[in-house]
Amino acid sequence: MLKNNKIAIVLFNLGGPDKPESVKPFLFNLFNDKAIIGLPQPFRFLLAKLISNRRNKKAQKIYQQIGGKSPLLNITLAQGYSLERELSFYGDYKVFTIMRYWHPFANEVVKNIKNYQPKQIILIPLYPQFSSSTSQSSIDDFIKNFDNKENCDIKVVCCYPEDDEFIKSHAILIKKTSEQLSPEEFNETRLLFSAHGLPQKTIDNGDPYVFQVNKTTHKVIQYLSNVIKKNAEDIDYRICYQSKVGPLQWTSPSLEHEVSRAGIDKKNIIVIPIAFVSDHSETLVELDIEYKEIASKLGIKKYFRVPALNVEGHFIKSLTDISRAVAENNENAIFSGQSPHRLCPKNFKLCPNKNNCPI
Repeated sequence: MLKNNKIAIVLFNLGGPDKPESVKPFLFNLFNDKAIIGLPQPFRFLLAKLISNRRNKKAQKIYQQIGGKSPLLNITLAQGYSLERELSFYGDYKVFTIMRYWHPFANEVVKNIKNYQPKQIILIPLYPQFSSSTSQSSIDDFIKNFDNKENCDIKVVCCYPEDDEFIKSHAILIKKTSEQLSPEEFNETRLLFSAHGLPQKTIDNGDPYVFQVNKTTHKVIQYLSNVIKKNAEDIDYRICYQSKVGPLQWTSPSLEHEVSRAGIDKKNIIVIPIAFVSDHSETLVELDIEYKEIASKLGIKKYFRVPALNVEGHFIKSLTDISRAVAENNENAIFSGQSPHRLCPKNFKLCPNKNNCPI
């Protein structure tokens, strides 16, 4: 009997509307997730209905600026194809893609995964920095929909905020963008590392997201300093947060605050989407259009945005290396509940890796 060495890699992403009519139900699915709004039902359902109705027109206008739909699924599929091609040199791997708030949903994809009959399943959220509101929500949704009667070995990659190839991918794209400036102009430029914000109470409850965003940024700066031959302490940069929704206090400082401060300081700006690995409305509209207009009104002469990682070669190598390390139980791999390593200090109680903290 042939030995089954099939490995399924499941990539998770947020998802986005595929046509104008999908915008409102996409928003409803987003706000009806208990990881986003923690109210019990039916109150969460009613609030999600209210928010999706109120935000529909504004969101429609956003998507109109990028062709009436989100490019996120197509980019994620391209990342999956690239990853599967690289993994084909190392074994019998197949990559599946699941979106959290629009098609293809977990309950649609699990059928294809079961038909593949893998020996092992590796879950990889396309959120390099772990958060209970993103990675954990997608993982929980998959587990709920995957009836594991075959007792298939399921491993979860919780995060990879300091993976070498992931860091290298960011640094290379920043360098390419910076080459549009003269050395003198770059010396008068501030790098704004922008991540999607979260309610501050989520962080206060032990979510490691901000801690990991800081880890990523500092490591990118260290690598970038070698690439551009400049001391790390001489690189002007800030970490900030975008896309605030609702009245709650969110992680700070905001991107808007940092753009305003750069204007006061007479700085050029390069914005780096440090927590987004795929371009979508929050990079293509929010960063490329809305904040560029704000910068222009503030008299900022040069404003650039570094592309998301998308299918950049080092990022695909990062996903390849992570997949292989977890599949082969490499002792250096970080994956939830099974890894000997834990990145986050133990006060981050929402970290999914329950092993003893070495920090």
